Amino acid sequence: MPPRDPRRADRVGEAVREEVAAFLTRDVKDPRIQGLVTVTAVEMTRDLRHAKVFVSVMGTPTERAATFDGLKSTASHLRSRVGKALQLQFAPEIAFRIDESVARAAHIETLLAGLREPPFPADETPDDRDG
Repeated sequence: MPPRDPRRADRVGEAVREEVAAFLTRDVKDPRIQGLVTVTAVEMTRDLRHAKVFVSVMGTPTERAATFDGLKSTASHLRSRVGKALQLQFAPEIAFRIDESVARAAHIETLLAGLREPPFPADETPDDRDG
């Protein structure tokens, strides 16, 4: 039976996002989780039993892989914490997914900044460089 309020999954997803972000900011103990981890979004199933938590992880590829492994291992603890904090009848299964949009946006900004810079000094024209 679908929920009566079709927006409930969105509201619960936002509450899950906030709870996971708070955990990662204050309470995470796994040494593999390092660097900047940002919870960008949460997608809930309509029955509220599954949550896809999208995270952006900054750092080297090795740090990112270690952080993602650490996140996967904390999922069951987070499930319990989220269920208690939100007082849900069923705590949702949590699955972490990498959100590459932040890294992609930073790369695009770098490319655009390169386009804005003049290719040669302002007081020099292409003809001046040829001699």
